[in-house]
Amino acid sequence: MTPSRCLLPRTRLLTWPALALALVLAGCASPKHKAPVEDRGNAPRASAPAPAAGPTGSSSAAGTGSAAPEAAAKPPPPGIENAGKPGYYTVKPGDTLTRVALENGQGWRDIARWNGLENPNLIEVGQVLRVVPPNVDAGAVVARPVTSGQVETRPAAASAAGTPAPAAQPAQREGDEDIAFSWPASGPVIAGFDDGKSKGLSIGGKAGDAVLAAADGRVAYAGSGLRGYGNLVIVKHNNMYLTAYAHNQTLLVKEDQVVRRGQKIAEMGASDAERVQLHFEIRRQGKPVDPAKLLPAR
Repeated sequence: MTPSRCLLPRTRLLTWPALALALVLAGCASPKHKAPVEDRGNAPRASAPAPAAGPTGSSSAAGTGSAAPEAAAKPPPPGIENAGKPGYYTVKPGDTLTRVALENGQGWRDIARWNGLENPNLIEVGQVLRVVPPNVDAGAVVARPVTSGQVETRPAAASAAGTPAPAAQPAQREGDEDIAFSWPASGPVIAGFDDGKSKGLSIGGKAGDAVLAAADGRVAYAGSGLRGYGNLVIVKHNNMYLTAYAHNQTLLVKEDQVVRRGQKIAEMGASDAERVQLHFEIRRQGKPVDPAKLLPAR
């Protein structure tokens, strides 16, 4: 009996600590009592605010940011070295080669050739074009006043084969002012010359009426590419004068064709106009003059 009394307390001393440890471990492993632990080593760091987007939607750098790389410098327009010189013209917005030719009393083909234009439809604002023949000293050309004196004009030159002669001639020759213009249509004048609005005469009539060349010359333009003129014929008479015939319904001549005074070159119409009419201009060195001062009295 004695040994058994001694063993029981020892067994209880060894068993209760083990049991207590087991209970502690079991409590720690229970899913109902997780410890509030934050793994700060793996916690996400606060990110810096994204930069605000600029007007184009791209992000800008902090502060003023670096400027975008500048676009490559655009080359200067062709011929810019001649800007402002006599005999040269600087292209403005809205210009076409046809309009430049009309404003300077030349044929558009001549201007294209003098300036080496491969495509006459491609001219740019600021481009400087030569508008007098290369063999002419434009600075030496002196404009004389318009007079009403009229004598017989000399026919335009042509080769033996009937093809137009080269157009490159001096800017002014003896007799260039001496042109006898005739009326290009038989209808009444419905609007007179006004340099600020109408740069010529408006002559009434009915569709299909004959439109006649006012003097001998060569057709510098025949087409509808000049806004506000409709179907247009331009005849260059010499190095001083040209005439323009606008709003036709039918054109009867082609560019570079030689025409004679009184020859039918078109039929009256209302192209790019509110009514049937012929808009007729006389231009001296490209500048509109009053045709009534150069046409014979009716």
